[in-house]
Amino acid sequence: MNFKMKNITYLFLVLLIVTSCKESAKEVVSKKTYPENLENVFDKHGGIDNWNKLKTLSFKTGEELHTIDLHSRKTKVASSKYAYGFDGKEIWVSDTVAFKKDPKFYYNLFFYFYAMPFVLADDGIVYSEADSIEFEGKKYVGIKISYKQNVGSSPDDNYHLYFDTETYQMKWLKYSVTYFSKKASNKFNLIKYDNWSLKNGFLLPDTLIWYKQDENGNPLEPARAPMQFELKELSTNQLEDTYYQKPIS
Repeated sequence: MNFKMKNITYLFLVLLIVTSCKESAKEVVSKKTYPENLENVFDKHGGIDNWNKLKTLSFKTGEELHTIDLHSRKTKVASSKYAYGFDGKEIWVSDTVAFKKDPKFYYNLFFYFYAMPFVLADDGIVYSEADSIEFEGKKYVGIKISYKQNVGSSPDDNYHLYFDTETYQMKWLKYSVTYFSKKASNKFNLIKYDNWSLKNGFLLPDTLIWYKQDENGNPLEPARAPMQFELKELSTNQLEDTYYQKPIS
């Protein structure tokens, strides 16, 4: 091989290496990172990368069937008396007489509770440590989740996720509600994730129980009857956009 050919070959190899490094850098930058404890919780519940491959979640609680497009967050909540949801642009209600609540607050409320912990990987979240809580002699470590301004309809909401330090399974959730007051709040509701089931490779909650708290925020006793959830679909199938539109009366 002559000197000129050697130089061309060398230049080609350099360009190939540089290009490969750039592509690798792009992959590293594009991969979202989370606090180690939260990453471990995600892994325990099925893995955030696996969750991101899914497209449709459907579950039933009470008389309502909730169906969500996991990427666009289009939502439809249907019962025998009414339906409401989000079509990607507008929040709608089929019958404001049968459904008197604020659909903007309720259409994704139970989705957030049911899809824990994976909804805590959404964009615009800020992670920090939360004070631990104790129940029946066992300590649970907390992760605080807050939102950047202009993220969602209630950016001042906060969540505290608590997990078992031995298994990294989620056990409790504290949350504040600022939607109605539009002001940050130090008042937190507390939910015990009482039962989990393995569904399609993911740990999903079957039962949520709201708890009373002591002056230090530790759980005391149930505040109301358990809320039951039943999975109907969790798949990579995607429903047509028309499914999430307001029914024509």
